Amino acid sequence: MTVTTYAKKTFFLLGLPLILLTLWWVASAGSTNPFWPSLQTILQAFPETWTMERLASDMVPSLARLGIGFSLAVVGGIVGGTAIGLSPTLRALSEPVLEFFRAVPPPVLVPIIALFAGYTGWLGKIVTIALGCLWPILLNTVEGVRGLEPTLTDTAKSYRLSWWRRLLFVVLPGSSPRIFTGARQALSIGVILMVISELFGANRGLGASIVQFQRSFAIPQMWTGIILLGLIGVLLAAIFKVVETRMLAWYMGQRQIERGE
Repeated sequence: MTVTTYAKKTFFLLGLPLILLTLWWVASAGSTNPFWPSLQTILQAFPETWTMERLASDMVPSLARLGIGFSLAVVGGIVGGTAIGLSPTLRALSEPVLEFFRAVPPPVLVPIIALFAGYTGWLGKIVTIALGCLWPILLNTVEGVRGLEPTLTDTAKSYRLSWWRRLLFVVLPGSSPRIFTGARQALSIGVILMVISELFGANRGLGASIVQFQRSFAIPQMWTGIILLGLIGVLLAAIFKVVETRMLAWYMGQRQIERGE
């Protein structure tokens, strides 16, 4: 990568965020509105608010619940989506149910799950995140399996590959681009549900802290929580991009060849 290319990538990566932060700084400078503090005030409150102790007690449990719920959704979505995608009968039977649950907004499930699993504790929050993340992964897996090139499956059959070898070396790799698309959508939903699930009776967690700051009129501290959530979202997206690039290197190389790059 040349210096010019590196500089161009850095500009496109950081250019718009820096412009937006500058506009925020200028627009909020000297603000006397208690609900709209200046960006300088918010940044000064950030290190005082999010100390190592608070990060350990609030951020780590939130991310742990997100990780567990998202992992359960990935496993359930891939297993269920592969089974449905491979079986026309199962697909025909489950399609109305899938369409129904796809139309239900995930945040609506939060109070219902809390009634059965409890408002406090980890179980209700993990179930909320897992159910919300499940559908994008499952539906994309179904479409990925259904969209496999017939040549691939016919070739695997002609080589007399066993069912397990066809699944591991043909079906799952061939549908992996759609699986990653669903996982990327699910990760965004998971972050949203992580916060929403902590608004209902939770004592610890990022969402609970933001609500507590708001109720105690600690407005700059509340804004720092929102900024921290945004930074976590950016970090998770970057980690996901790295994993996706490594796992789908063959697919991205194929796309570059098709585009003549």
